[in-house]
Amino acid sequence: MKITSTSCICPVLVCLCFVQRCYGTAQHSSIKGTRNQTKHIEGETEVHHRPKRGWVWNQFFVLEEHMGPDPQYVGKLHSNSDKGDGSVKYILTGEGAGTIFIIDDTTGDIHSTKSLDREQKTHYVLHAQAIDRRTNKPLEPESEFIIKVQDINDNAPKFTDGPYIVTVPEMSEMGVIRTALHNMDREAREHYSVVIQAKDMAGQVGGLSGSTTVNITLTDVNDNPPRFPQKHYQLYVPESAQVGSAVGKIKANDADTGSNADMTYSIINGDGVGIFSISTDKETREGILSLKKPLNYEKKKSYTLNIEGANTHLDFRFSHLGPFKDATMLKIIVGDVDEPPLFSMPSYVMEVYENAKIGTVVGTVLAQDPDSANSLVRYFIDYNAEDDRFFNIDANTGTIKTTKVLDREETPWYNITVAASENDNPSLLSHVTVVIRVLDVNDNPPELAREYDIVVCENSKPGQVIHTISATDKDDFANGQRFNFFLDEHLSINPNFTLKDNEDNTASILTRRRRFSRTIQDVYYLPIMISDGGIPSLSSSSTLTIRVCACERDGRVRTCRAEALLSSAGLSTGALIAILLCVVILLAIVVLFITLRHSKKEPLIISEEDVRENVVTYDDEGGGEEDTEAFDITALRNPSAAEELKHRRDIRPEMKLTPRHQTFSTLESIDVQEFIKQRLAEADLDPSVPPYDSLQTYAYEGQRSEAGSISSLDSATTQSDQDYQYLGDWGPEFKKLAELYGEIESERTT
Repeated sequence: MKITSTSCICPVLVCLCFVQRCYGTAQHSSIKGTRNQTKHIEGETEVHHRPKRGWVWNQFFVLEEHMGPDPQYVGKLHSNSDKGDGSVKYILTGEGAGTIFIIDDTTGDIHSTKSLDREQKTHYVLHAQAIDRRTNKPLEPESEFIIKVQDINDNAPKFTDGPYIVTVPEMSEMGVIRTALHNMDREAREHYSVVIQAKDMAGQVGGLSGSTTVNITLTDVNDNPPRFPQKHYQLYVPESAQVGSAVGKIKANDADTGSNADMTYSIINGDGVGIFSISTDKETREGILSLKKPLNYEKKKSYTLNIEGANTHLDFRFSHLGPFKDATMLKIIVGDVDEPPLFSMPSYVMEVYENAKIGTVVGTVLAQDPDSANSLVRYFIDYNAEDDRFFNIDANTGTIKTTKVLDREETPWYNITVAASENDNPSLLSHVTVVIRVLDVNDNPPELAREYDIVVCENSKPGQVIHTISATDKDDFANGQRFNFFLDEHLSINPNFTLKDNEDNTASILTRRRRFSRTIQDVYYLPIMISDGGIPSLSSSSTLTIRVCACERDGRVRTCRAEALLSSAGLSTGALIAILLCVVILLAIVVLFITLRHSKKEPLIISEEDVRENVVTYDDEGGGEEDTEAFDITALRNPSAAEELKHRRDIRPEMKLTPRHQTFSTLESIDVQEFIKQRLAEADLDPSVPPYDSLQTYAYEGQRSEAGSISSLDSATTQSDQDYQYLGDWGPEFKKLAELYGEIESERTT
């Protein structure tokens, strides 16, 4: 296959193609005959064995930016197998095949259908192949070739970062871009624009050019001092201005910008130096004038201040243009304002005794109108809705009085707010705080500091301190509290305990005798008296409860409970429970027996040998007319019923009584009253009817034993050389006995 390339635009390319066609074999490895070699872009080689093959390999060139109406001719493909009879078909594949590049499948001519731009893509890689049109079989292997886009001068020079912005300090020396004027002043002109042009082809004819703009900004330096627009200013300030508030502003102008225009303001002199102060607002660069002390139009009506403004950042290169500061004079006019009343003091502290009568004067507040009119002032207490009103104030004089009885122990301090207003202008109010201290009066008697649990040991000795008590008092004593402890003189002397005043606001409880016993008495009560040192002196009485407890030899309390008595006898808890159960069972049996005895109602039989006094009580109550068991009332209704023998139910009859018979007419004539009297007489004369009157005297006690008493209680009064220390070694069962005989031995030695 032969590849040819021509161009109608540039004849030079035609010559180059001719030279390449002549020397293609040497330059591009074109081989005719049975062996051909194809060179690829990547440098790889591929060997094909095909007889009767010959072609020239070339690179095609196409000019960019083709603007003609017809497609641009690129080159021609030709195979040695092509006899010109149209049996060979040429196929083009690869980058842009069919879209950018098209081929005539019969002649092999390649055309470019679009305008190409080398700056976007420099070359295209394509593949060409010749096949038999009838059989569609390849006549030669596929070949690869390159179409390069040839550059033309279609782009002018460009400044990639333009337009450029350059800052140059004013008053600068010459540089790469040099200033044309000396001492360029930013305040006169700040921005400059310079147009710069660049040409290619060394500026020859036909070359292209590009231009850019350089914007030059002169940066600021501190070459201008601050200046006040005026040399005299005047400011009006009302006398009602609050201390610490801003009352005015002043500003000096500086032609510089940024930090070069920063300045500070100060008051250098004047009669208002101590009344006013000035500060600098860094955002607005203004001087803020503030009030340091309150103004009073009636005392001083005007002030004069000299204010200075100075740059904070100086450039010594331009110090010859200074000084970089300026001063002005400010006159301040004080305005007269109707002010609220002014109290004579910023706050008041008053005192009043507790329990003072209602209406007691606590103190007086005073407020005056500071204005020249000197209006009258009215006072009132500013109470909250939920406050208790303990005080009131005279609206005209400002005198504060009590409205309730005060109690220092409940509230020792009161804080109230008194307001004052002018009669002419009630809306103008001023307030002051009044602190009222409630002074103490000795109205609370002393009392014990707490509930004391006092214990005395059974083995205590006379004069032994068993406890120390103290007292407290709700009242306030300026020099400290002083309490006196003593026993009530109106009571008899306590034989068991006494009280000792330690003269340090405490007292000690001491025993008067030795040995206390829980079995005899386990709790003692000791009434005491406590008085304070106030004027007048107050006293109170209290009763101390002292419990008797078993203690160790070193005084430690062992136990105060009642079960300790049984524990000392050696009984365990299980034994105590068993004993209690037995007692409960016995009580239940007794109750059951008594209940059965009452329900049985045995007949009353009194032995004649029993000479004791007997009282028989009948608690039976009749059951009414329907009760026929307890008593037969027919005897009362019908006297004839008395004819029948009625046996007593409470005794056993010993003899039979002969019934008395009366006629019916006689019975009907008997009166009931007479019948009852008759039966009463019979009962009185019957010797077998109870009750009996008897008297039994027991006056014989028995004779005294010749052996005497065997009790050990009298042994303590006799002298004995017996040593009872061994009892402590016998165990806990004999511990109590060892303590008793141990005390006896200690008393003998003392």
